Amino acid sequence: MRVTLLTLALVGLAIANPIPQEIDFAQVQAEPVPTATGPAVTAINQPPTYNVVAASASAAQAAATDPASASAKVKRGVNDPCGKQPDGYGPQSHNPDTPDSFSSNQAYTNISQNAATPQGYSQSFSNLYGTTSQGGYLGLYTLQSYDTVKCQQYCDAAPACFAINIYLERDPSLNPADACPNPSSTTNYKCTLWGSFITKDTATNKGQYRGQFGVVIAGSNGYNKLAAPPSYTNFTGPTELGGAINAPLNTTGYNTYVGMKYYPGPYDPSQCAASCQATTAYAQRHASKGFYNACNFFNSYVLSINNVPQGTYCSFYTQPWDKSYSTKYGQNRGSDYYAVSQSYAYTLSRQDRGQV
Repeated sequence: MRVTLLTLALVGLAIANPIPQEIDFAQVQAEPVPTATGPAVTAINQPPTYNVVAASASAAQAAATDPASASAKVKRGVNDPCGKQPDGYGPQSHNPDTPDSFSSNQAYTNISQNAATPQGYSQSFSNLYGTTSQGGYLGLYTLQSYDTVKCQQYCDAAPACFAINIYLERDPSLNPADACPNPSSTTNYKCTLWGSFITKDTATNKGQYRGQFGVVIAGSNGYNKLAAPPSYTNFTGPTELGGAINAPLNTTGYNTYVGMKYYPGPYDPSQCAASCQATTAYAQRHASKGFYNACNFFNSYVLSINNVPQGTYCSFYTQPWDKSYSTKYGQNRGSDYYAVSQSYAYTLSRQDRGQV
């Protein structure tokens, strides 16, 4: 993964204004767009494969060596032509058996509107005709009922899961092919897991055609986890912030901002923690006159473009800053709005003085 490390030209040099802590648009746009933005249309179950330990180790390596790498793609199964698909457990729409009949089925509206909000979650949207499509897709489960609690349990068991989307989907009973281009339908209950918050603006997948068969969505509900991200070794936190940190010069007139890194995909502050420590190690190896910029504090948050989450943004500082400095909520760039959410702070437990 290509990353950028911003360092001060002269360690300990007092300057008139802080280095800009605005969102680094060039770095964000230089990163690859996440390849997995939702389940394949043929998917039945896709257990999460995101590995927090591996992501953290990769972030540490990237901070030290600055390589470029590609994101992994989710493997997708292939069914035989006209192969029988698993029977769905949801109410059928067979009179007539069309996408429009499915979309207008009042039973699906009733199911979604009567669903319980899982404990520890807040409802983000209800009864939409689209499912979430964004970076940070973790996995999918096909359920036997519209069971929001079961969906929540899958999320709670998965690393870096912060949201769930549960819905009914019109699927073919056979895998469409030349000999069966538009088979009869079945109704599946599906649950997808997400590595950042979801909103009604992310529910843009309204289905697609498989051959002549129309896959459509109904009763789509989204829920966001209320819990904070995990704590990490060698750091205290997380401390919930408002926006992102926008630090002034410190009391001695020095700039404490070290730099940033950005990781497309799920919200995973462990990458920031690993990068913070690797950044300090790098700075220590390249100390100037016995001094270096140590990363003693970092701010991690989800960066969204037009309300669609993109990835984890990390800002690093030589000293801690409290919530009163978390005043940066977003920026405009042309017609796009880059927003900050799920912003948390972590402080190095044993502060590094930045001296060899």
